[in-house]
Amino acid sequence: MANKKSSLKSIRQTIKREEHNRNIKSRLRTQYKKVKVLEKEKGNELGEVARTYISMLDKAVKVGVIHANKASRHKSVMAKFVF
Repeated sequence: MANKKSSLKSIRQTIKREEHNRNIKSRLRTQYKKVKVLEKEKGNELGEVARTYISMLDKAVKVGVIHANKASRHKSVMAKFVF
């Protein structure tokens, strides 16, 4: 266990950051699954859900949760689904 006050604070911050990042990644996975389901069903709101997913990807990149190249790859796949 950490002995210094700054180390204890660092541990608290890390736990908080991990939880935040886990929530963002979970929402991304859920949205991706929605897009895949709509793509299989040929749903008419596929475009809107895909745009939401792309927006979520951009926001995740902005805060540093995922790498920019990963987001770019996923956006390319979404473009093939929608357009």
